[in-house]
Amino acid sequence: MTHDDLRVRCEELAQGPLRTAAEGGTPGTLNRPLLKALADHGVLAEIFGDGPAKALVLCVIREALARHCTEAETAFALQGLGAYPILLAGSPETVATWIPGIAAGTAAVGFALTEPEAGSDAAHLTLQATPDGDDFLLTGEKTYISNAPDADVYSVFARTADTGAKGITAFAVPRATPGLDGSAQDLLAPHAIGRLRFTQVRVPRANVLGEVNGGWSVAMRTLDMFRPSVGAFAVGMAQAALDSAVTHAATRQAFGKPLSAFQGISHQLADVATRLHASRLLVHHAAAAYDTAPGTTGHLSAMAKLFATETAQTAVDLAIQVHGARALERGHLLEHLYREVRAPRIYEGASEVQREIIARQLFRPQH
Repeated sequence: MTHDDLRVRCEELAQGPLRTAAEGGTPGTLNRPLLKALADHGVLAEIFGDGPAKALVLCVIREALARHCTEAETAFALQGLGAYPILLAGSPETVATWIPGIAAGTAAVGFALTEPEAGSDAAHLTLQATPDGDDFLLTGEKTYISNAPDADVYSVFARTADTGAKGITAFAVPRATPGLDGSAQDLLAPHAIGRLRFTQVRVPRANVLGEVNGGWSVAMRTLDMFRPSVGAFAVGMAQAALDSAVTHAATRQAFGKPLSAFQGISHQLADVATRLHASRLLVHHAAAAYDTAPGTTGHLSAMAKLFATETAQTAVDLAIQVHGARALERGHLLEHLYREVRAPRIYEGASEVQREIIARQLFRPQH
């Protein structure tokens, strides 16, 4: 299947069975029927099939879903983000335990990195993982965790040595482990996000993802893989907003002519269309670069995420301005997008963090 075929297929699903499954869920909670629909219609298979997941495929899917059903996009993205550390660094036994169920939409997974006092500066996380025989005991708290508190397993990043980023280890931690509990968090855009509390949670050494004290690399490679696709999510929302604004401007009459006849509106829409096209190119370039040389493209991922998410914010805001007050009514597409579009400028590294990554690359010694 070509990327164009995949895009068309995902857009059709997002307007059909995936939207139906999304509408049947409760906002702010894990929608298991939606995960099952993503699996049954072959969407999850695109990243959990044979061979390593491709960043560019991830971007094509996320943009297509976001354009028509942000709930389906988010469910798909959270499943991929949580599972990627397991795919990337889990033992064959750990992969065999969890990935088949995740791919089938029968097991939900979360990515547990952020803490109450460690957001953008994630290398200073404090969740402790203390060796105890052949196990580790985890104690501490995580916050803003995908699919928490109801995921079946979490990719958890904890401190195993007091050496900054070099003292972090990644673990696969089942939800049913004694001492692990949590609660949902009510955010502006009602996603399945929550807190996790670890009280002497015993995790076997076999559940380590990668090497002990090597978890930061697992986290960063995961974020490098997914950051371009956060940009793709933003591009999908921006495209939906622009489509809506163009349609409205072409048909809405004011002072005896359509809004599109006013350059104050049409030129702003032209600027957004240009930035949107540039965003899509940045996203696809960063994803293709990652697929070619993973681990070396962090600055490109940062550029893609930064530019696309900032552009999407502008696109949605302008579309609301073009529509006027009707776009602020609860249930309007643009009211929904206005709530959805704000978070991507923060999660998986705020815009300021992306600028820092890009700046460091600029001033890195060239060889």
